[in-house]
Amino acid sequence: MPAADEQQMIQHVKDGNREAFRILVERHMKQAYNIAFGFVNNHDDAQDIAQESFVRVYQSIGEFRGDSGFGTWLYRIVANLSLNRLRKKKSSSFREITLADDPPAPGLPPAGDLHQQDVRMHVERALHELPTLQRAVVILRHLNGLSTRQVSVILRCSEGTVKTHLHRGLKKMRSKLSFIKEDVLC
Repeated sequence: MPAADEQQMIQHVKDGNREAFRILVERHMKQAYNIAFGFVNNHDDAQDIAQESFVRVYQSIGEFRGDSGFGTWLYRIVANLSLNRLRKKKSSSFREITLADDPPAPGLPPAGDLHQQDVRMHVERALHELPTLQRAVVILRHLNGLSTRQVSVILRCSEGTVKTHLHRGLKKMRSKLSFIKEDVLC
């Protein structure tokens, strides 16, 4: 949706038009879910976070100034709620991440054979072993295709910080997944 059309849609929502809000939700729900899933690696939690994000958007749409794009504002809300959910889960319990029960992380190739499923499982595990900020940057930048600038706005840090965390996160993932290259070559 062109920026001007989206701004008009947002103004309609501010004026109380529920249909305009429904359209915004439909256009952004999948991306909001994908970002949340990338953080929490759980289908139900990701759905809850995406829905809660839109509730917060609806409640505070009047405060949206348009300094950044609507998507950037929404994804910041999704990222913050996701990080809060992770903090809450860490403090309440140390549960085992069960990758087999959840759908694959968005942006990763679908599983076709047993080897691909195994590779995907290792990639997801390596991703979720990264420190929170590195994981957030890798998810937003690579799995969701956002620009470095958009990621910096969402996470409220400089572009240099995003690049640093991206570099460190990818380096750690490469190190953890180096055995896959060796396994494929043998």
